This record gives sequence, C-alpha cells and structure tokens, in this order.
Amino acid sequence: MSAHQVMGTSAPGVQQIEKKPVKFSNLLLGAGLNMFEVTTLGQPLEVIKTTMAANRTDTFAGAMSRIWARGGILGYYQGLIPWAWIEASTKGAVLLFVASEAEYYAKTFGANNFVAGIGGGMVGGVAQAYATMGFCTCMKTVEITQHKLAAQGVKPQSTFKTFADIYRKEGIAGINKGVNAVAIRQTTNWGSRFGLSRLAESAIRRMTGKDEHEKLGSLEKIIASGLGGGLSAWNQPIEVIRVEMQSKKDDPNRPKNLTVGKTFRYIYGNNGIKGLYRGVTPRIGLGIWQTICMVAFGDIAKEAIEKLTGDKVTAKH
Repeated sequence: MSAHQVMGTSAPGVQQIEKKPVKFSNLLLGAGLNMFEVTTLGQPLEVIKTTMAANRTDTFAGAMSRIWARGGILGYYQGLIPWAWIEASTKGAVLLFVASEAEYYAKTFGANNFVAGIGGGMVGGVAQAYATMGFCTCMKTVEITQHKLAAQGVKPQSTFKTFADIYRKEGIAGINKGVNAVAIRQTTNWGSRFGLSRLAESAIRRMTGKDEHEKLGSLEKIIASGLGGGLSAWNQPIEVIRVEMQSKKDDPNRPKNLTVGKTFRYIYGNNGIKGLYRGVTPRIGLGIWQTICMVAFGDIAKEAIEKLTGDKVTAKH
C-alpha cells in the first residue's frame, strides 16, 4: 500500500496530506516564463556575471568591454542558443516534479509546511543540477570564456563543434564539469530563496497589518521575492567556483583536475575574499529580474495558459 493511500485513510480530525499533481499547465507556465526571462535581460546579466567571475582582475567596465569585443551586442547573448534555452525550458519541469514529490514525503514524515517547502526546493535544486543544468551551465561558460576575438582573425567554432570537441576529449565528465558546484549552488539557492522570501513576507504582513490568510498584492510579492532572491546571493563563492571549474580561459598556474575544494583554494590564494564575490552585483540584478518575470508577469501568463489549455494553473510564483 502506498504512502498516499495510507494518508488518505487517516482518522477523522487528522489533517490529510494531499499530494499535489504536477499539471501540464504548470510546466508550460514555468517554461514560458523562464524562456522569456532568459531571452530578455537574463542572458546578458548571466554573461556579465560569468565574465566577471572568470576574469577576477577586470573592473565592471573592463568586463563590459571584454564582452563587447566578442561580438558587439550579440556578445551579451553568447550561450543563449541552445544551452540557455534548454536549461530554461527544462529546469522548471524537473524542479516541479522532484520538489513536489520531496515536499509530499517530507510531510508524511511529520515536517511542517515551511520545512517541507524548503526541503522540497533543495532536493529539486539538486535534481535540476544533475539532470539538465550541469551540462547547460558548462557549455554556456565555455562559450563565454573561450577567447574569440574577431580582431585576432579567429573564426569562432560553432556551438555543436565545441560540444563535440569537449565530448571527444573528456567524455561525459567534460560536458558536466563543475556539476557538483552547480548542485551546491542550486540547493542553497532554493533553500535560502524560499526561507528568506517567507521571512520578508512575514515582515510585510506585520507592517501592513495583514494576517497569514490574506493575499499579498503584486508589488508586495515582488518586494518579498526580490529580497529573497537578492539576499540568496550570499552563496556567490560557489558560483565563482563553478565558473572557474567550467572556464576555458588560459591559465598555466591553475591546478589540473579541479575539485570544489581545489578551486576554492586557487581563487582565494590568487584573489582573496573579494575574488570569491566577483559578479555578485549582476547576480543580484538577475535575481530581481527573475522575480519580476515570475511575479509581475506571472498572473498575465496564468490567464493566457488557462485559455490555451483549458486547465487551471495552480503553480505558485
């Protein structure tokens, strides 16, 4: 007998734990919002963040010049097609499936909604990393950090030739380089985003006199989620480590066969604590933009998806 069936036959007066279905409309909403976010400001901010993390002695202006030299305005969209699109269109589906399952089973073991929500988000974040984000972030970083200056007369390799070369030389491990750092980033991201956003919501409710059952307005949700997203950038060192592990920039002094620990020591030894936080400003900006897309545009997108599919969207945003 399944855990769901057991919970469904609980005694009167005991709150039943409902297993939320993962609907097609929810997946379509998540994929659509993620695709919009990354295709507008998301990828340019990702490129700036990655460039600063990989070239830690550059100023912000220097990083912008470096990106422009790679191809003008298109330099800010390196890695968008297909890697950022693959990541954006699949990570929401993986997160929803896995987080929903993890949250449900956490509740069956007695966890409250807050703890189960954080736990589900963390497990979903790890699943995201190993399922799709590992190779997508690796390929994006490779494209952003390899030297492709037109001034040197070097014609850039195609995206798929780059992928094939890495696979031929290094196999699956090569195209998933840095995946452990991605997993650490994702699990801490989702755990802290969820927790910090809920704390911000509680503070807003206290300031506005709303009780726990009253809905927050769109602006209040944007502020709460924006604070959660921005403050979760505390784990930027993991992001810098991830970029360094996946980077293709030339550095003969960099250790071979990088692990998370080796990379941390290398960055700290060369650039100190400031080096571990390079790119944190565009990352905060990225978190705010993601929040605006998911919250401000979420209600509009919900209505459109419901009309298209005839299925009521239940996903939170």
